[in-house]
Amino acid sequence: MKFRIARRTLLAAALSLPALAAVAAPLVLGFSQVGAESEWRSANTASIKAAAKEAGVTLKFADAQQKQENQVKAIRSYIAQKVDVIAFSPVVESGWDTVLKEAKAAGIPVILTDRAVKVADPSLYVSFIGSDFVEEGRRAGRWLLERAAKTPNASLNIVELQGTVGSAPALDRKKGFEEVIKGNPKLQIIRSQSGEFTRAKGKEVMEAFLKARDKKIDVLYAHNDDMAIGAIQAIEEAGLKPGVDIAIVSIDGVRGAFEAMKAGKLNVTVECNPLLGPQLMQLARDVAAKKPVEKRITVNEGVFPAEVAAKELPNRKY
Repeated sequence: MKFRIARRTLLAAALSLPALAAVAAPLVLGFSQVGAESEWRSANTASIKAAAKEAGVTLKFADAQQKQENQVKAIRSYIAQKVDVIAFSPVVESGWDTVLKEAKAAGIPVILTDRAVKVADPSLYVSFIGSDFVEEGRRAGRWLLERAAKTPNASLNIVELQGTVGSAPALDRKKGFEEVIKGNPKLQIIRSQSGEFTRAKGKEVMEAFLKARDKKIDVLYAHNDDMAIGAIQAIEEAGLKPGVDIAIVSIDGVRGAFEAMKAGKLNVTVECNPLLGPQLMQLARDVAAKKPVEKRITVNEGVFPAEVAAKELPNRKY
């Protein structure tokens, strides 16, 4: 009798092993990153990798090197591997419908991080977590309006370093900025060109702006800090004082920007928080568990003028 009970116990335990294994299996998240074009992006990647490790999530990570075709390949690879959730930060807004339909057909939910996409069917992704880029542009514009108000008789010529052509932050940061300064005769964008979100290209384009010299440049509006820092080098090499001869407004809030503000070379940075890792891991768990989630999750951020740079610099985590 005891032997039969023991056999039943062993059999029950054996039958339950697959179920226990399924419960214990870690969540598998396939993540495609834009690249490593800036301090912000590097901090974003580090946050995601650290958060995945902390949460016990198996992370399959791919660097797209700022090429959409690489991201499409990565997403298709994740579909083939049957990951639990796919997340990616899209290089550009358009051109995702086909591959996202493939993910949906495979029953794999998709999360957008940092950047949005334009698709015919919004159900192709379950949620988007990231900053409000239009509002970031507005905040940059509002700061400039306040500065212009302090010099009532002056007109300010603005040059703009845009981000990657067709990307959500480039489109939205331009839109928000122009929305605020529109109709103000004192503020005029005289040149606007992509600096591709990199220091090297930001410097190159700023050099071209400075060589034109048909109109005096009063303000530089850069869509990210890395381009602004590259432009600062170009301004100094041209014999001008960045932050003084040319006021500089940028977006991201990375340590490099705070160091530049502390040195008096940059006037203000609008924060764009890259530390999305912990929120992404929790969101991925909720999505995998089929829990209801918000379609749009916005990160809280601030504006940091040069006056607070020295005090705030020790607090920056990126």
